[in-house]
Amino acid sequence: MNKVLIPVEGMTCGGCTSSVEKALNVRDGVSSVAASLEGANVEVEFDSAVIIQGQIEEAIRDAGFNVPG
Repeated sequence: MNKVLIPVEGMTCGGCTSSVEKALNVRDGVSSVAASLEGANVEVEFDSAVIIQGQIEEAIRDAGFNVPG
């Protein structure tokens, strides 16, 4: 398993963090997700044989948030 901390822009409330977590939890290969409003990031544990970081970032963008960089 890999673990990554991804910065996320646009989360302004608890509903936003829930949206990010829901968008990632449904993806195959993602085993845990913890979005932080205060840290403006999301920590994701995932199986890199199933999903790559770029796909995780794309899912965050698809949920309506920005991943800088």
